[in-house]
Amino acid sequence: MSSETPFKISVSDEQLATLHKKLELAIFPDELEGMSPAGEYGSPLTDMRRLVAHWKDGYDWRKHEARLNEQLPQFTRDIEVEGFGSLNIHYIHKKSEVANAIPLLFVHGWPGSFFEATKILPLLSQASPDHPSFHVIAPSLPGYGFSAAPTKKGFGLSQYAETCHKLMLALGYKEYVTQGGDWGYLITRRMARLYGGPHIKAWHTNFPLGAPPKGFGPLSYLWRLASGYSEKDKAGLKRTEWYTKTGSGYFAIQSTRPQTLGYGLADSPVGLLGWIYEKLVDGTDSYPWTDDEVLTWISIYWFSRAGPTATLRIYCEVTQQEGNILYSTEPTTVPLGFSHFPKEVVIPPRKWTREPNLIFEADHDSGGHFAAYEKPELLVGDVRKMFGKGSRAFGVVPGKNGYA
Repeated sequence: MSSETPFKISVSDEQLATLHKKLELAIFPDELEGMSPAGEYGSPLTDMRRLVAHWKDGYDWRKHEARLNEQLPQFTRDIEVEGFGSLNIHYIHKKSEVANAIPLLFVHGWPGSFFEATKILPLLSQASPDHPSFHVIAPSLPGYGFSAAPTKKGFGLSQYAETCHKLMLALGYKEYVTQGGDWGYLITRRMARLYGGPHIKAWHTNFPLGAPPKGFGPLSYLWRLASGYSEKDKAGLKRTEWYTKTGSGYFAIQSTRPQTLGYGLADSPVGLLGWIYEKLVDGTDSYPWTDDEVLTWISIYWFSRAGPTATLRIYCEVTQQEGNILYSTEPTTVPLGFSHFPKEVVIPPRKWTREPNLIFEADHDSGGHFAAYEKPELLVGDVRKMFGKGSRAFGVVPGKNGYA
C-alpha cells in the first residue's frame, strides 16, 4: 500500500504569468439590449467584465493559495483502481481531537472541488459533549483539483466509488460514513451499495434523487394536475422544470461532447469563468458571492493538475454506462439521511425518494445546491443530528460515537 505524502498547493510563476497574459487578451461577446441582471441567456456581461478585471488586476492568488495551505491539512497518495492503474489522489484529512471521532468521507461534485469542504471542516471536527465529532476526509475526485485523471475510457461511478473507498482503507478507516451532493450523492450512493455493511455504516446527502412514476417525465405537465403532492412537492417540481428547461444545457453538452467543450475551457480562463459562474449563481439561494470567492473557486479549476477538461468526462462516461442518472434509484441497505434545500436544482417529490432505510430527514427554508459552502451550519447540524445521541444512526460505527 502506498504511503501518504504531505501536499501544498504551489502554482508556478509561469502558470500565473500565462493566466494574466490570457486575461489581458480577453475578447468579450456583445450582449442583447434589455437583458436582466439575472442573465437569462447565461453569465451577464457586466459581471464578467468586473470579474475578469479583478482577476487580472486585483485578485491575489498567492494570498488565497497561502490561506488554503495554512487551513487545510493536505496530502496525496497513490490509489490502484482496477483496470486503470495507479492514480495519485489529493485529499484533505482533517482529524478531530476526539479519539473516538466518526470517520466521514465528504465527496464533492461538478462544478465543485475540495474547496467546498473548507467551511464544514472546522465544524465537523469540533469537539463537544453536546454533539458528535468527525474525522473528515475530503478528496479531490480523479481529474479534479490536484488529483491525477484517468487516461482511458470507462471510468464510471463504480471506479470513483472504488477510488474513494480504497483511500479510506489506506487511511485506516475500515468502517466509516459518507456525505455528498451532486456527483458526490451518486458516488456515495454507489459506495453504499458496493461497500455498505462491512465498511460503510451510513450515508447522508443533500441531493436526494428518485425515479418518477411511469409516464411522469421531468417536463410533464401532469404534475400540475396530480393529486397527492404537497405544495412543497409542487414547488420542487416547478424548480426541477425550470432547471430542465433553462439550466441543464451544460449537462447535455458535457454528457455528449466533453472534448469539444474542453478546448475552450482549457485555453480560455474567461470561457471557464463564464461556464461555471452562472452555475454558482443559479445553484445558490441569493448567496452573496464575493469576487474573491468566485475567482478562488474558478482558479482551482484553471490551475488543476489535469486541467478543466478532465472534470467534464464524468458526465459522458456515466451517462453512456447508466443512462439518465438524474431520475434514477439504486437500492442501499445502510442507514440513510436526507437534507432538503429549496433552491436545489432538482427536487423530486418525497414519494419518489422514499427508501426503507431512510432514518433521518431535515427541511430548510433557505439554501441551494452547494449546501456545504452556502449553508455549512445547517448541513453540519443535520449530520450531527443524524449521528447524535437519540438517533437511529448513533454509534453506527463501532467504538466511534464521536462524543468527547
